[in-house]
Amino acid sequence: MNVLRKAAFVLGCAFLITGCALNSASPVQSKIVTGCMTCRVSIALPPSAVVKDRLVDVSRADSPATVIGEQVIKTAGRQVPLAFEIAYDPKRIEERFTYSVQVRIEDENGRLRFISDRHYPVLTSGAGRYVDLLLIAAATPAPW
Repeated sequence: MNVLRKAAFVLGCAFLITGCALNSASPVQSKIVTGCMTCRVSIALPPSAVVKDRLVDVSRADSPATVIGEQVIKTAGRQVPLAFEIAYDPKRIEERFTYSVQVRIEDENGRLRFISDRHYPVLTSGAGRYVDLLLIAAATPAPW
């Protein structure tokens, strides 16, 4: 009987140590791309406008961009210029690839109001983790 208790105790300790080791594993350390967006024209955003910014891999020609990180900002009446922060996993970044930040601002019904219309490079090929974006007014809704 005493041997069984010792075996159960040792086995219980092993499970406890294994569980603690699994829980203490550090999460993926994310990094952040930051920036500021402004608009070319001075048009007030609706109070319920939503900003959607994405960090994307644009390396593959004629293919959709791969989303690496994204952020959604409810403006709650705030106007541009607006700052943003997009968290990303640095393990997903390949130095030989090209990355860009894309931004769109939609109204409360999902209609596109402003969009980034050019390439804003970040992370590789000498680009940093900060970018200033100039958005243009959208004439008609456009998909991502």
